[in-house]
Amino acid sequence: MSKLRFHLLGLAHLETNRSVSSCAYTQKIIKLAKMIKKYGHQIYFYGIEGSDVECDEFVEVSTQEVLKETYGEYNKTTTMFKSDPKDKAHQIFNENTIKAILDRKQDKDILLCTMGFDQKQIADAVNLLTVEPGIGYSGVFSGHKVFESYAWMHHIYGVFGIEDGNWYDAVIPNYFEVDDFPFQPKKKDYLLYMGRIINRKGVQVASEVAKATGHELYVVGQGSLENEDEKLHLGSESHIHYLPAVGPEKRAELMGSAKAVLMPTYYLEPFGGVNVEAQLCGTPVITTDWGAFPETVLHGITGYRCRVFEEFCWAVKNIDKINPADCRKWAIENYSMERVSKMYEEYFQRVYRLYDKGWYSENDERAELDWLNRYYP
Repeated sequence: MSKLRFHLLGLAHLETNRSVSSCAYTQKIIKLAKMIKKYGHQIYFYGIEGSDVECDEFVEVSTQEVLKETYGEYNKTTTMFKSDPKDKAHQIFNENTIKAILDRKQDKDILLCTMGFDQKQIADAVNLLTVEPGIGYSGVFSGHKVFESYAWMHHIYGVFGIEDGNWYDAVIPNYFEVDDFPFQPKKKDYLLYMGRIINRKGVQVASEVAKATGHELYVVGQGSLENEDEKLHLGSESHIHYLPAVGPEKRAELMGSAKAVLMPTYYLEPFGGVNVEAQLCGTPVITTDWGAFPETVLHGITGYRCRVFEEFCWAVKNIDKINPADCRKWAIENYSMERVSKMYEEYFQRVYRLYDKGWYSENDERAELDWLNRYYP
């Protein structure tokens, strides 16, 4: 296999390190770099002061002072992350990143844009083969796109009126560090909602289901139980225990001990990583029946997918029928970094052959075609 050179972009509005565990994008970047380095490739990472990403060179293209000037001081555990692609933090990040890449780039390098259209200015300026490696957003722009789920790929194709597939698009699911989510087969008698506290994430449904089935509900994440803009008025509900966004260890503890994790998301969830994190802990999930969930939740085996209220309530009352060991086995075999790294290696080598004969390039090294396999408990 060829050894590749990557220019990996961080985020303009946040440092990229493990402490920002409530931001799925920062965690994906950290783990993506680790998977790429596993295969001996070279990575130049462009990020903000305070980032901690496995790479050959960390190029600091912005500072904490820039973030403070742009967004002020705010509590990231209770307040949604602040970001605007037109703001000062993005302008400085883009300008410095363009200059730094132009100073370092070589022929046949690959640019990894992790925030879609927000980073198109960089891609246009440096003129490298560009891949969007983890699309769970709608602002796509490149000719080489990796989507988090088939549901999201087809949704985006529909949004853009695309009716023919792109050979160099792919679906590679989100990926997780198994050791971050210890197996916990013994559960306590509470339900868990973890995520942004917004109406479209279904926190109101989670509250009503917990109340109807006589359970305490832990609500953990950025936002407020009282939010008129979101039509949320849950502050007086005695069965709810609220916690701000928590770090990796507390996150795993809450997930592992929960009877079930509720994810009644209204919108088409591109992936919904919490559901796989819970399954890694051996905790079943109860979700809606659209978006990525039909791909990530084995109905009746690792959780339940529901359409109406009584189904959600039935699922809670019958959650003991789900075997925690099955949840963990499914999650490890399909969403661990060990598994998903092989999918990315297959994809990046395929894209790299565009520098050769492209679609018709030969591959005498191929011994299998397992990258699309799924493994069931």
